[in-house]
Amino acid sequence: MESKIKDLNDKLALAHLGGGQDRIDKQHEKKKLTARERVLYLLDDGSFEEIGALVTHRTKDFGMDKQQFYGDGVVTGYGTVHGKLIYVFAQDFTVFGGSLSETHAEKICKVMDLAVKVGAPIIGLNDSGGARIQEGVRSLGGYADIFYRNVQASGVIPQISAIMGPCAGGAVYSPAMTDFTIMVQDTSYMFVTGPNVVKTVTNESVTSEELGGASTHSTKSGVAHITATNDVECLEDIKRLISYLPQNNTETTPLLPYDLKDEVRDELSAIIPDNANKPYDMHSVINGIIDIDSFYEIHKDYAENIVVGFARLGGRSVGIVANQPMYLAGVLDVDSSKKAARFVRFCDCFNIPLLVLEDVPGFLPGTDQEWRGIILHGAKLLYAFSEATVPRVTVITRKAYGGAYDVMNSKHIGADMNFAWPSAEIAVMGAKGAAEIIFKKEINKAEDKEAKWKEKEAEYAHHFANPYSAAERGFIDEVILPKDTRRKLIKAFAMLKDKKENGPKRKHGNIPL
Repeated sequence: MESKIKDLNDKLALAHLGGGQDRIDKQHEKKKLTARERVLYLLDDGSFEEIGALVTHRTKDFGMDKQQFYGDGVVTGYGTVHGKLIYVFAQDFTVFGGSLSETHAEKICKVMDLAVKVGAPIIGLNDSGGARIQEGVRSLGGYADIFYRNVQASGVIPQISAIMGPCAGGAVYSPAMTDFTIMVQDTSYMFVTGPNVVKTVTNESVTSEELGGASTHSTKSGVAHITATNDVECLEDIKRLISYLPQNNTETTPLLPYDLKDEVRDELSAIIPDNANKPYDMHSVINGIIDIDSFYEIHKDYAENIVVGFARLGGRSVGIVANQPMYLAGVLDVDSSKKAARFVRFCDCFNIPLLVLEDVPGFLPGTDQEWRGIILHGAKLLYAFSEATVPRVTVITRKAYGGAYDVMNSKHIGADMNFAWPSAEIAVMGAKGAAEIIFKKEINKAEDKEAKWKEKEAEYAHHFANPYSAAERGFIDEVILPKDTRRKLIKAFAMLKDKKENGPKRKHGNIPL
């Protein structure tokens, strides 16, 4: 018995060779690391503890009984990132193409179950050719076991998926149900059906990269939240993302040490152009408010008319949702509504306060948007904000028009504090269009119709294209100078830190999907 144990330990030691930090450091310029190298690079030095290292598959069909590999194509275990407990699995493409067998799935399920029991994030490093066809339905059952656990863990612990190689067929649905998906350029792809099937069924010729590469999913489908140039950058992205998140849904992200100063940011005063139709970059507003260099943008290249991401404000982790006037004037459309709604719901799941920076002229008009269901998708964002119970603060920097004003975390749907800059315009619509409707008869009767129109436009703007009418009704808590925004927000979130809100008792709501 002792000799058998020694033999096993010797084989495991050989398997571990080359996976240490020293070797990883030499491979920074390489595109792909091995599964074990990925795990060891991700976790704090010396913290990894492997689970199921001696597991082998049980298949005896098709000569598989003669092909036994310890671990069965997946490295599983736990360790720490920034000192925080993390569970991880990494598929090993060098063993049967990383294909998922019954035992492979059991190993993944075991660490997922532990993660939920203990209350710690689960990170999946995906690099697999799919189900192991030699096992038939047993491998399919293994996928379903994982899917079920993804759903049970949703909103309980953070789930992060890194696609670091192929991920096709049924395998794609596990990452799709996790909170964040990171893809590696040129070496990873995701699709339900591959290029050959697409060619046969639809007669379309497309490459794997075009069909489901990182660029495709980060810009067109929105499946990928973050794109990395190589494995090392991908793992660094995971480490950074983890730093903004709590361990589970019963905790909050630790408050980092921060020395409060006067917190006045004069640069914010010069951002809004005098011309209300001239765009500006909302990133300038974000960076002028948050702790320096703390913004981590999510879904950067998808639906660019809205910006979402994590930042720190006085050491506190917050989620930011902001209209982007540089792209489509910051309007809400189908994709931006879905993008923001998903982010809002994640932050609400994990007790991350929400900061909304609003400059929205309305919803994007047109047959394309209506036929694609802008009503349904816009309602998702409205629903997400309305059900959120975390501290919620809104700053209106310029335009807040029509139904979009309601949707973007207005006081009417439960926002805790709403501020406005003096440049804010809160109205049903722009002054020019409103004047044309309200004063149509007067304009038509006038000798100089254009002059009368401009006169009435100015009259409407004087009454409504400002934040003061809304402030008089209490819809805006305070009109503030831009330079004071950071100071006001730090105080507001500190005041709201112990907020508790319990909605009506129910099994769950029915978000318009």
